[in-house]
Amino acid sequence: MLSPKGTRPVVTAAAVSLLAVSLQAGAITAAPAAPPSSASAVTAPAAPAAPVLSPALADGGSLTNLDHLDFLLDTVPLAPVAGHTTYQLEQDPEAEAPWTYADKNDDGSYTRVGGGDLDPATGDWTQGAYNADDIARAAVVYLRHWKQTGDLASKEHAFQNLRTLTYLQTVDGPNAGNVILWQQADGSLNPSAIPVELPDPSDSAESYWLARTVWALGEGFAGFAESDPEFAAFLQDRLHLSLGALNRQSLAKYGTFDTADGVQVPAWLIAGGADASAEAVLGLAAYVQTVPSDAVAATALSQLSEGVAAMSSGSATQWPFGAIMPWNKSQSLWHAWGGMAPAAVATASTVLDRPDLLTAAVKDTAQFTPQLLAAGGPDNAWSPAPGEAQIAYGVDSRVQSLVATAEAADAPGLLDVAAIAAGWFFGANPNGAPAYNPATGTAIDGIETDGRINPNSGAESTIHALLTMLALDADPELRAKALGISVTEGTNGLSVVEAEAGTITGNGTVVRPPSSWTGEANISGGAYVDLNAGGSLSIPLPAADQPSNIFPIVNQAIAPSGTTTWTSAKGPLGTTANGGAGAQGITDAPGILIPLTLRNALAAGLTSVTASTDGNAALDALLIQPRISTVRVSGSGGDSTLYVSAAKSATVQQVSVPEGFVLVQRQYDSAGQPVKGSRNNAGTTSGRVTVAPGGFTLVTLTAG
Repeated sequence: MLSPKGTRPVVTAAAVSLLAVSLQAGAITAAPAAPPSSASAVTAPAAPAAPVLSPALADGGSLTNLDHLDFLLDTVPLAPVAGHTTYQLEQDPEAEAPWTYADKNDDGSYTRVGGGDLDPATGDWTQGAYNADDIARAAVVYLRHWKQTGDLASKEHAFQNLRTLTYLQTVDGPNAGNVILWQQADGSLNPSAIPVELPDPSDSAESYWLARTVWALGEGFAGFAESDPEFAAFLQDRLHLSLGALNRQSLAKYGTFDTADGVQVPAWLIAGGADASAEAVLGLAAYVQTVPSDAVAATALSQLSEGVAAMSSGSATQWPFGAIMPWNKSQSLWHAWGGMAPAAVATASTVLDRPDLLTAAVKDTAQFTPQLLAAGGPDNAWSPAPGEAQIAYGVDSRVQSLVATAEAADAPGLLDVAAIAAGWFFGANPNGAPAYNPATGTAIDGIETDGRINPNSGAESTIHALLTMLALDADPELRAKALGISVTEGTNGLSVVEAEAGTITGNGTVVRPPSSWTGEANISGGAYVDLNAGGSLSIPLPAADQPSNIFPIVNQAIAPSGTTTWTSAKGPLGTTANGGAGAQGITDAPGILIPLTLRNALAAGLTSVTASTDGNAALDALLIQPRISTVRVSGSGGDSTLYVSAAKSATVQQVSVPEGFVLVQRQYDSAGQPVKGSRNNAGTTSGRVTVAPGGFTLVTLTAG
């Protein structure tokens, strides 16, 4: 069942069980807020539709419409409270903040609601009306809109949201610099929400909301430095207060590493997350670019960026295919909440003149993201099997990261991928209807895997849709490409086949544990095959017209337990270790549930693989990766296909070119750079599509 968007990622040590519940249910979870009663509203998938565009938009008018975000704003009383103050509080004891959620009514209007249950007697919510995460990100939207357009109303909204945000920051005592998450409609602070979330109280340790406060403060200082130096100086002081908190918490561990299932992971990430740290990096990059002489901020920017980049993992043919992993306590859970990591390290690489940081961003955007889109679109999580719902936050994170990395790496191919990702907002999604309405500024709160939508439009979805629209409005060519994509005609990429669908010979059984959550990943389909020495498992597969890479998902124990040999009708594919996961370290469970790489590909046309083990093996599922994955999209910009390679050499695909059309292809390598010697944008009727190893090619049919 769909519920509204969350206001923060849910992969901290304290909240990972909530993520487990959401992934097991295959739903978008409201985290940390409990959904209001109307949150379960869903609608059936709609027929593909064109974006809701006015004539002005068709002529190049702005996609960015702040009306709904303005509607979410409310006036917030800021009473004097020990440990909490803000800029010019005595002169102006009121500021602004966006309500957390907006329920869609039957007549098409919206009702603003808070998180959790409402007490009619007090007007309080069990969580709150407003939260620091959304206040910080709303401030970023208004800041960027003001700087991009000169809109003075946005300048004032940015100013007022930053005043409220800094009011939530604790200014003295042992928690100085940390931030309270929730605030009630009457302005009172709610440091301990119901249900309990850690840290509790919410300013008792560093948090995602502290990271987002740094994001807003950094961009806020850069925005106001010239027009309002006094306010900018206040924001600078508060940024330093935040950095003081980080320097005595996570950044005090800079240069040290923890062990997670035998892998060394950075110990100095904010709340253990590359996701949280990345959003702080965005603010620090904006600030350091403005004040490069601030050694404290520059050092924090460098240290956090190094930690984020160190979470890069895999390759084009090894799970997770180059993604920057978000949580240092899991090697097998990628999620899109806070997925700004590539954008962060790409931006930091330019500000710090650190090209070494750029490698992680390029791998994530040029290798992982195309695979993500080909597997069905910008899923909210792979845990490790794909198949989660999709929300504006995750889509925007992909777009922002592709755009930032394209600029930092001078990689034009990433902009072609960005246009496809942004097309999600205009109808190229599992529902088939636009997820953002530029006529109203509303954005739906999510799309399930079966196409059902959550029609509500809360702050997080609205904010991240607007961040994408600002990026598109800033680049007319990208904007035109994205608007020309409104239908996903089909995808053919990474897919899942459950081990329990196979036939067991010998000693083995299907196990359905009470919970699919292992502590750091999810058992796909809620079941696995427990296969003992001498046993075998034959798993049926759909026939494919090309070779496929096979990734068995194995729940490895720490202790060695022999190997499993994988074969097909045409010979051996490779072996996987049943155990030997490595020391548990900081993870929440011993062992690791992870996709493993086989040496050989499965030949085209084969319809089964067999696993034979000489020890005890816990086999969860198979990930099937076509050598060439595809994303087919259409719209006013024409019919296009993105071909994504998981091959070790260049591949040629033969496609049909209708009479009267020519095929235009743009070939890019595994870094998003044009392939040397390729004739990009040259039309042909041959129908031969060349895809570089580990790279991608965009093919468009145009009238000849």
